[in-house]
Amino acid sequence: MREQSKKMRLKGLEAQKSNILAARTLTTVLRSSLGPKGMDKMLVSPDGEVTVSNDGATIMDRMNVEHQIARLVVELSQSQDDEIGDGTTGVVVLAGALLEEATKLLDKGIHPVRVADGFEKAAEVAKQHLAKIADVIEFTLEDREPLIETAMTTLSSKIVNKFKRKMAEIAVDAVVTVADMERRDVNFDMIKVQLKPGGKLEDTTLVHGIVIDKTMSHPQMPTEVKDAKLCVLTCPFEPPKPKTKHTVDISSAEQYKKLYAQEQQYFQTMVKQIKDTGCNLVFCQWGFDDEANHLLLQNDLPAVRWVGGVEIELLAIATGARIVPRFEELDEKKLGKAGLVRQLDFGNTNDSMLVVEECTGSKTVTVLVRGGNKMIVDEAHRSLHDAMCVTRNLIRNNRIVYGGGSAEVACSLAVSEYADTITGLEQHAVRAFADALQDIPMALAENSGLDPIVTLSEVKSRQIKDNNPHIGVDCMNSGTADMKDVKVFETLIGKQQQIMLATQLCRMILKIDDVIAPAEYE
Repeated sequence: MREQSKKMRLKGLEAQKSNILAARTLTTVLRSSLGPKGMDKMLVSPDGEVTVSNDGATIMDRMNVEHQIARLVVELSQSQDDEIGDGTTGVVVLAGALLEEATKLLDKGIHPVRVADGFEKAAEVAKQHLAKIADVIEFTLEDREPLIETAMTTLSSKIVNKFKRKMAEIAVDAVVTVADMERRDVNFDMIKVQLKPGGKLEDTTLVHGIVIDKTMSHPQMPTEVKDAKLCVLTCPFEPPKPKTKHTVDISSAEQYKKLYAQEQQYFQTMVKQIKDTGCNLVFCQWGFDDEANHLLLQNDLPAVRWVGGVEIELLAIATGARIVPRFEELDEKKLGKAGLVRQLDFGNTNDSMLVVEECTGSKTVTVLVRGGNKMIVDEAHRSLHDAMCVTRNLIRNNRIVYGGGSAEVACSLAVSEYADTITGLEQHAVRAFADALQDIPMALAENSGLDPIVTLSEVKSRQIKDNNPHIGVDCMNSGTADMKDVKVFETLIGKQQQIMLATQLCRMILKIDDVIAPAEYE
């Protein structure tokens, strides 16, 4: 009994309202980040690390949310990010709007489960209507323009929107290069993103090969190797060490010279084993001391040391090399081939990277992201990731819906019509769902400095009058509200996923009617 008295308990309507309030507090944070004119958020971690982002999933992830129900909203944006990669802000704003409408219905005395059932019916209608108004876009490996336009829509709301055309081209080229068009699948492991603060954002480039943040181990080694035959080693370039503790007693100069000669012999054997295979470039996962470095230089064997595990694997995949764990196992068949290995120099800071190009193995690409500071580079990386995910989704399923809130308004009108055909309490919930869908175009208009209510009324009336589901909010003041003309569109599967995930979250929160939690420790 004493334990029970220490617990905090919320029951019934009070519990539901408390949970909805917690979730809505979090969703309002993201509302101002929606759309091309949305604002960025600055998040400071407990150890002082600063993140500036417009990406819904990143903002939610870095907020360190304590409340259990609010954490569900964080997971909601995360699952949208994992599955689709884009639309993370929209899904949270929609969930917030649904919860707000649910509160009004609960105040009228409607049972939470009836509200949730009505929402689910309406979500199904919206999903089917999206499929009905969707367009199919045709693209080929030569004509990538539709893919680039979709990626540009994604990048409009990001910090890189000034260079969105170039960024979209980079994202599309990267995805199409590694895509398996027969299976309509993309392996993201083949796309490596290398971040390098410094330079300008527009210096971001796509390298058809691998970029490694290392330089040659000796400054006198050549900085360019053509027709490279490279070996990938995971064994250290040093004499073998006994595993047990040991001491060596040297009592005379001869003994020391003998030991030194033996050590030299080890190094010479290692270098000879590499040279015998016809190799002319060495990548080693471990370091090697100056002795070995000097020997490699004398034998005209350029080498790179301390290459990370992920890069080692990518190198092996791209060049067709086999990773060699022991010098004895080296032979010509295990060498990889690359047309050119060159050193990239940046600015005047002696900063360099190695680029492995014209690889013979599988297609691997690296996006080298530049920017004025670390925050911009990180945000550009997140933006490119979203654009790549959208391109991948289009390769999987090339159906699209139009943006600017047009799809939401069209669904809202379809759900309102459906509400007239049903009876019972669910009708209220279905109408509420239609109202909640209108919150997205209202937020877009609000963030773009337009009057939200007037703008929404105009969009709705034009959609009904012209029977055109492509009319949306003209956030960029382009002079036309037809999203088909201004080429603002997003993937159908992304939009359907948003509606389904937001509705499921809403149902989950509405079904909780009892919260038993430990009271604050006094």
